[in-house]
Formats: sequence, structure tokens, C-alpha cells
Amino acid sequence: MNVSIRDEIYEYVKKKYHTEPEYLWMRFPGYAVLRHSDNKKWYAIVMNIKGSKLGLDSEDQVDVLNLKIDDPLFYDMLIHQSGYFPGYHSSKGKWVSVLLDGTVSMEEICPLIDMSFLATAPKKRNKNRPPKEWLIPANPKYYDIMSAFEKSDEIDWKQGAGVKTGDTVFMYVAAPVSAILYKCIVTETDIPFQYDDGHVRLTSLMKIKLQKRYGSDRFTFRILNDEFGIFAVRGPRGVPNSLSEALKE
Repeated sequence: MNVSIRDEIYEYVKKKYHTEPEYLWMRFPGYAVLRHSDNKKWYAIVMNIKGSKLGLDSEDQVDVLNLKIDDPLFYDMLIHQSGYFPGYHSSKGKWVSVLLDGTVSMEEICPLIDMSFLATAPKKRNKNRPPKEWLIPANPKYYDIMSAFEKSDEIDWKQGAGVKTGDTVFMYVAAPVSAILYKCIVTETDIPFQYDDGHVRLTSLMKIKLQKRYGSDRFTFRILNDEFGIFAVRGPRGVPNSLSEALKE
């Protein structure tokens, strides 16, 4: 039997968050809500809608997954990528609709679900959760992180949604390097900072302290793809267990 992406999502949230889909509307039997067990807030909604509702040239029904993305820069970047649209179900807040036709892979969808779960979780839970590992992209086009770490082992960085003090971040330096180069610990968060040059918009910073360097040939994009199932590093995302173990060697 073929397993749909919708089914894979249900399996993922059941295993990780003990969530079962809830079908709340008789009029829309294909709409499923995924929500927190404590505050009952939705962290995701799966819907089947006409493709034309997303601006597609089709009246056929398509499955979409709606998620909350708190990071405005990452949100703006996502909705300009194939398979992503501004949230169909809500005009308020940073919700995105992800097309579930295979355009966006499960490897990309899972960390987005995690981000939405954190974005809608009670603040107390976010504050008290155990330290987490993140994979975060650095674009040399906008900031020379390699020169920065040559001058100091602690630098300021754009704070990603859900990241807190004590978390570990692995910095993936984009093309022309295209590899993970640094392991850092987050030493401070929520540092007020306002910046917007039309390409990069910042509202808060965090401090990250260098813990370890990796050779530029060790964790390349090709290796991340072939060995660890990571097909894109577009924004802060969790680190798969297999990659986490390899990074510790």
C-alpha cells in the first residue's frame, strides 16, 4: 500500500509528540488539526483544498500542511520557494501552507513541524526544555563568519525561533563553502537589535561561542545529502540523531 505524505506526517507527530489528528468539522472531513495536549493550541493543520486557492492552475484537490513560522526572515524566504505559500487558513501571523505533493520532502517538512510546535508551545515549556542541537545556515554573501571566528571565539548572531541559551548550534556555511564548519554553544539570547537592509531583517541577536572546528571536506552538502538525508539548509532546523553522533566523533 502506498503511504501518502499526509500519513507520514501523522506517523511523525504520533511518535514524537504523541499527537493524533483531530477532525473537527463535518463540512470538511479531510481537515485534520494537530495540537498540543496541554494548551490545546494548534501547531499544524492538514487540509485538502482546490489548487486554485493557492494560485495554482488547477481545480483539483491538493493536500497542504499549515505551520507557524515565527522567524520573519525565514518565513519570507520559504514562501518564495517551490511548494510553499502564505498560510491559506489564516491571514494573521506567520503561517505557511506546504504543498504535500512531493515538491517538499519529508526531510524538509519534519524540522518545520518542530519549529511550529515550539512557536505555539507555552512559554514555560520553551523555557524549561532540555538543551537542543540546531543546524543553522550562514551566508558569506551577507556576513563573513570565517573572518569573524578568526578574530574572536564568541560572536553575535541572528537569533532563530526557538533557540535558547545552552543550545548547541552547528554552523553550515553556504556556497562557495557548502559545509558545516563550526560547533558553537549559545551563551546569551534575546539581545535587542534592529536592522533591515532589504535583504536581511533582524529584531534580536544571540551570542554563540566556538567549541569546535570541522574541515571543509568533512560535512559537505553532498555528504549531508547522501549520508544523513539533509536536502536543504534554509533556516534553523534540528539535527538528526545520525548526524549528531557523527559530529561528536
